[in-house]
Amino acid sequence: MTAPAQAVEATTAHGATFDFRERLREMFVDSPLPPDDLMFNLGLYVRSSLLVKFVLLHDLYSRFKCVPGALLEFGTWWGQNLVLLENLRAIHEPFNKQRMIIGFDTFKGYPADGPIAPESTKTHHAYTTTAGYAEYLSELLAVHEGNNAFGHIRGNCQIVQGDVEETVPRYFVDNPATLVAFAFFDLGPYEPTIAALRAIKPHLLPGSIILFDELTWPGAPGEAIAFKEVFSGANYRIEKCQWYPSKAIVTIQ
Repeated sequence: MTAPAQAVEATTAHGATFDFRERLREMFVDSPLPPDDLMFNLGLYVRSSLLVKFVLLHDLYSRFKCVPGALLEFGTWWGQNLVLLENLRAIHEPFNKQRMIIGFDTFKGYPADGPIAPESTKTHHAYTTTAGYAEYLSELLAVHEGNNAFGHIRGNCQIVQGDVEETVPRYFVDNPATLVAFAFFDLGPYEPTIAALRAIKPHLLPGSIILFDELTWPGAPGEAIAFKEVFSGANYRIEKCQWYPSKAIVTIQ
C-alpha cells in the first residue's frame, strides 16, 4: 500500500517504507500476544522513528531535572509526551511530587483554513482527537500517576483545554508563582506560539529548556518568527537535536 503524494511530503518515509509501516500496524492489531503480555512488550511494535522521541525526552529530562518548576507542552495531540514526562519523572526523580506536568491544547486539531501547510496535516487527520478525549487523557495521566511512586498523591498532571492564546496567559495570571523548567512547543502557527512564549518567558530560569518542534520547518514559519521576536536580546544557547535534527533545543542561560 503506497501513501498518497500529500502524505509523502509530510513524512520522512518513502516508497516501500509505507508498506512495512502498514504491515507493522497489521501485526500489532492481530498480535498473538495476550493483552497483559502485549502491554508489557509494546517495544515489539515501536518504530525507530518513535523510539527516538523517547530517547530525546529522556536526554532532556536528565538536563533539566535539577531545575525547579513545571513541565509544559503546548500542542499535545493524543498526549503521549505528557505520559512520557510523567513516567520519566518517576524514573529520574520519583520522590518529586511537586513537579507539575501540564498540557495545553484545543483537542480540535488545525482548522482547514489555518496557516499550517495543508500537506503537513493530512497524515494525521489535522491532529484532531475524538470527542471527550481531554477527559480521557486526564484519567490516563492520573492512572500513570497512581502506578508511580507516591501514587496516592494526585493532581500533578493537568490538562488545560481551549485556545492557547487565551488559556496560557490566563493560567499564569491565575498561577503567578509558577516556574517553568521545560516547555515543549508543537503548535505551529505564529499567534498561539507567540502568546505562549510571552506568557512563559518571565517564569523561565537559568537552565530551563524550551524544545521546538518546527523551528526550522518552512511549513510552519510562525514558530521561528515568534521565537525571534520574544527572545531578541535574551541570553540563551540554541542547538540542533543530536538524534532528531528537525527539532531545536533552547537552554536559558
